[in-house]
Amino acid sequence: MDKTDRQIIAALQRDGRQKLADLSERIGLSPTPLARRIARLEKDGIITGYSARVDQESLGLPLNIFIFVELEKQTRAAITAFERDLRRFEEVMECYLMTGTRDVLIRVVAADLAAFDRFLEDGLMQTENIRSMRSSFALRTMIRRNALPQG
Repeated sequence: MDKTDRQIIAALQRDGRQKLADLSERIGLSPTPLARRIARLEKDGIITGYSARVDQESLGLPLNIFIFVELEKQTRAAITAFERDLRRFEEVMECYLMTGTRDVLIRVVAADLAAFDRFLEDGLMQTENIRSMRSSFALRTMIRRNALPQG
């Protein structure tokens, strides 16, 4: 990856819907080589996809809940099974394997407390290999970036 690739990635992170001609002008590269570079970045897995950023409150999902999970077992098989089980729940927006006293951090969205309670009781609490869970509700999002730093 060179400086031009990084410029392309930065521009697409800001606006993934911009026209190739506009991006070409912004980057200073003609459309054909630009399209080839974008195709290579996609093929190499550097650009992994395109999506719309959606206001979750507008969709009736105002709550962000962070759940720290301690697993019973931390074997590769147990972690893989836990991850597979979590993929079933559409409320789970992000999940991270962590270091420290908690094994997993999960971000869940919910419409209200009743919806979160249903998710816990009918979903997460039915998942095997959980030793303990602790939940924290986000009061508000202070910073959310969608573009990675260009370092």
